[in-house]
Amino acid sequence: MSHIIDMPSTSSSTALGAGNKYSVILPTYNERKNLPIIVWLLAKTFDENNLDWEIIVVDDASPDGTQEVAKQLANLYGDDKVLLRPRAGKLGLGTAYVHGLEFCTGNFVIIMDADFSHHPKFIPEFIKLQHLHNLDIVTGTRYSASIRPSPKASSKPLSSQRIGFGAGGVYGWDLKRKLVSRGANFLAETVLGLGVTDLTGSFRLYRLPVLRHIISVTQSKGYVFQMEMIARARSLGYNIGEVPITFVDRIYGDSKLSGGEIVQYGKGVFGLWANI
Repeated sequence: MSHIIDMPSTSSSTALGAGNKYSVILPTYNERKNLPIIVWLLAKTFDENNLDWEIIVVDDASPDGTQEVAKQLANLYGDDKVLLRPRAGKLGLGTAYVHGLEFCTGNFVIIMDADFSHHPKFIPEFIKLQHLHNLDIVTGTRYSASIRPSPKASSKPLSSQRIGFGAGGVYGWDLKRKLVSRGANFLAETVLGLGVTDLTGSFRLYRLPVLRHIISVTQSKGYVFQMEMIARARSLGYNIGEVPITFVDRIYGDSKLSGGEIVQYGKGVFGLWANI
């Protein structure tokens, strides 16, 4: 049975975020068209909720002019708000987070895609759940209709908790891509039993030291990376909560998932089962 959680009203998000700073790490590659939209939405979300924020753009030498756009955004919002921290080439998602972490000055870190598939409107819900249950990690889920803290993190019986918030979902994918994603999560949860409904999602809120710890011991790359991050977090005893989100396929650019990545994912699941 799904549980519904009682949450503070939106107007309380200011109090919940008081004293905290939120650093967003945005890995980019050929995101010239998407970057202005996502930065505007992030700035609007943070400012409307009176939250302290910064965005670290980790660009992997995009040939489409992404870095020039990032520089213009830094001039517009302030170079203390939008920080371009480029790299020499396309070096992978995990190392992009490691690189971005070097420049974070917030005590919480948000990781998300820059392609507009993750909407910043869900960030206040992440912050509310983190505050309410003192969580180490809050992850967005496309596959649950209920907000779920870790069982040991819940401060009151789940049956007494209610919230009026929409269910998660995926938009813009064909049936094949949806089946692959659902199947990947079903396989991982069946084998690993981590209690998280969306292990391959990449929209998350971390305590800064927690992210640094987990990423230092994570070894996987590609499609397996986000799953291993949650598996490592569970094995290290960190508390994890989930917030339902709507995922929309990217507006500009291409999103590809190769057969090789699917095979690698399957190997990664059983590798984690054997080693964690």
